[in-house]
Amino acid sequence: MPEKITYIVYFIVLVLVLVSSPAIISEPATSLKDPGFENLTRIDYPSMRTVKWRPRFLRPQDTLENLFGGEWIHVARFNRIDRRHAYPGVTIRVPENMKDAADYCPLPAIYEPALHEEKYILINRTEQWLGAYEFGRLKFSFPAATGKDSHLTPSGLFTVDARHLEHTSSLYKTADQEAQYPMDYAFRFHIGADNVSYWVHARDLPGKPASHGCIGLFDEEMQNRIYGIPEKPLLKDAKKLYDWAVGEDEYEDDQGELELLEDGPKVEVTGNNPRYR
Repeated sequence: MPEKITYIVYFIVLVLVLVSSPAIISEPATSLKDPGFENLTRIDYPSMRTVKWRPRFLRPQDTLENLFGGEWIHVARFNRIDRRHAYPGVTIRVPENMKDAADYCPLPAIYEPALHEEKYILINRTEQWLGAYEFGRLKFSFPAATGKDSHLTPSGLFTVDARHLEHTSSLYKTADQEAQYPMDYAFRFHIGADNVSYWVHARDLPGKPASHGCIGLFDEEMQNRIYGIPEKPLLKDAKKLYDWAVGEDEYEDDQGELELLEDGPKVEVTGNNPRYR
């Protein structure tokens, strides 16, 4: 009998702790079995292990802008997420020191394999990040969405061989099934043995590997055109990379048509997709 009473008391204490602890009751309801994986803090990016951050569960009234003011862009990049995907129910990482997010880049400032290349693009699938190098020095970098586990982005060293300013997918449609999926600012870096082409292009960034093999970058102008949000597009990474890698300064005037290229930049894809904790 005393042993039974002990278990009852233990159970009551445990329930009281669970109910009274804000850290516990504020945890989102998603689980590793949830294919949405909406708790983005469960994605294990090696570079995040040395940065102090706290989880933030987004409520219906929350937006990146009203939570973080002018620093929302740093938080968005830190989480590899666009504003359209910062919806209620998603849990994001918030750095304890916002300067850590402003300065954040998981790629090396100097990359030796690119030392002799005028332009060199490095994609790290583990970090979901892309870097643009000039003679081995990092010029700029962005978050990127590579292929999900069922449609992996191929790894290896490739060469850009085509560009298309207003490309669209021949295989996939928008979420409402009303149009072929837009792939603005696209340049091709590989054609697989199955004749499937792989491009770097504008797309949605949900904070995790999400594509069917291509490499996607921020482009809020495309999202505004297709989905009507955000009202004032600001994130335009796809255009910046396109202009730098294959734009008019590098080749003839771009008329918006598919154009084959010679001597395009090298594109290296490294690492494996990040794991979930």
